[in-house]
Amino acid sequence: MDIILFGPPGAGKGTQAKAICDKAGIPHISTGDIFRKNLKEGTALGKLAQSYMSKGELVPDEVVCDLVTDRLAQPDAAGGALLDGFPRTEVQAKLLRDWLREHGRDIDLVISLEVPDDVLVRRLSGRRTCLACGATYHVDYNPPAVEGVCDVCGGQVVQRDDDREETVRARLATYHRDTAAVLPWLSEHVRVVAVDGTRSIDEVRRAVLAALEPA
Repeated sequence: MDIILFGPPGAGKGTQAKAICDKAGIPHISTGDIFRKNLKEGTALGKLAQSYMSKGELVPDEVVCDLVTDRLAQPDAAGGALLDGFPRTEVQAKLLRDWLREHGRDIDLVISLEVPDDVLVRRLSGRRTCLACGATYHVDYNPPAVEGVCDVCGGQVVQRDDDREETVRARLATYHRDTAAVLPWLSEHVRVVAVDGTRSIDEVRRAVLAALEPA
């Protein structure tokens, strides 16, 4: 079963991805991980991608798709995979579907975790991290006993730059731009299941796993 998972930063996508992979018995494939692995190992595709990135150019859709399908061709993904962070354009979606169909497969399902931006901003901008041990807190849901002091090691608890509101909103804008470019096309050609990501982790997991059952 080949599945695409969409979800904005802060939607709990990592938690749900693990649940999907455990249930379906498929690997979790992240485009970020694929890029880092190919760049680190200096593969032909990695060098090709690097040639564009070093010039500040976007890596062409065809190259991105080649990186992903090279991973999909590995033995552990023969029975399907969960794709995270791909596709991001209509061209990538079409190339992916073509490759899968050439190999007797298809895009079987798209799961989209839906959470309003204001909720995501509150979730992410409220996060705090210990500089010493990396323990994480939240100003609303899980604050340290003493403000600014880690419960675990007594280190300083701060807000990371990535969790500042302006950074969070910029990341969300990028996500919406990417999904707006591809989700309409996918909705016309593939079963797309929207899941309310504002519910509890267990409720979201049940809804996500229910989507794996035949329609």
